[in-house]
Amino acid sequence: MVLRRLGVNVDHVATMRQSRRTLYPDPVTAAALCELAGADQITVHLREDRRHIQERDVRILRQTVATSLNLEMAATQEMLKICYDVKPDIATLVPERREELTTEGGLDVQHQRDALKKFVASLKDADIEVSLFIDPDLDQVRAAHRVEAEAIEIHTGKFCEARGAAERAAELQRIADAALTAHKLGMRVAAGHGLNYHNVSELLTIEPVTEYNIGHSIIAQAIFVGLPAAVTEMKRLLNP
Repeated sequence: MVLRRLGVNVDHVATMRQSRRTLYPDPVTAAALCELAGADQITVHLREDRRHIQERDVRILRQTVATSLNLEMAATQEMLKICYDVKPDIATLVPERREELTTEGGLDVQHQRDALKKFVASLKDADIEVSLFIDPDLDQVRAAHRVEAEAIEIHTGKFCEARGAAERAAELQRIADAALTAHKLGMRVAAGHGLNYHNVSELLTIEPVTEYNIGHSIIAQAIFVGLPAAVTEMKRLLNP
C-alpha cells in the first residue's frame, strides 16, 4: 500500500509573525519541526501582497527543507522570476485576490488555457514540477491535462463546508470522480483546503489522492499540543 503524503502549510505561522511585525514565530523553524515529526512536504504561499510568507522565508526554506518544498503562487511574471531563482520542488498555481482571507476556489484553467499552457511550459523548462489547484470539476481536470500540468490539487473546501449527509456525500463523490479522472490521465493527485482532524478520514477511500496539504488545522492544534504532536497525529490519521 502506498503511504499517503502529508504536506504541512506553515503560512499561519507567518501570519502570526506579521501581525506584530516581529521576527517570531519563524515559519522556517516551524518547517523544520514539521519535517522532524514526519511531514513529507512543506507548503508555503507567497502572495502578491506578502501578507504572511515573505521572500526571505522561501529562500531560506529552499536551503533548509530536506523533503519537498511546494511553492503556491499566482501565475504572474513576478512569481515566475522568483520561482526560477528559488527552484522549489513543486510550483502549485493558485488563483489569488487581494480581498480574500484565503484562497476561495480553484483555478479556472478552462478560460485561461492558452496563457496557463505557456506558463506551465516555462516552469517545466526549469525542471520544476507543476501542479494546478482546481475545483473537483471534470472539465477543469481535463483542461489541466491539456496545459500539460503534471499534477493537480483538488480544492476540498465545499466538501468541508457541506451541511447534511446528502450534500457531503455529493461533494465527496465529485472529489472522487475528479481524482479518478486525473489519475487516468496520468496526473498525480493531491487534495487540500479546510481539511482537519475530523473530516480528513472521509477522503481516504479515494485511492488516487496520495497527498494532502493541510495548514490551518495543524497550526491550530499545535497551540494546544505542540507542533510535532499535531503533525504526528495528522500523519497517523492519513495512514491508519
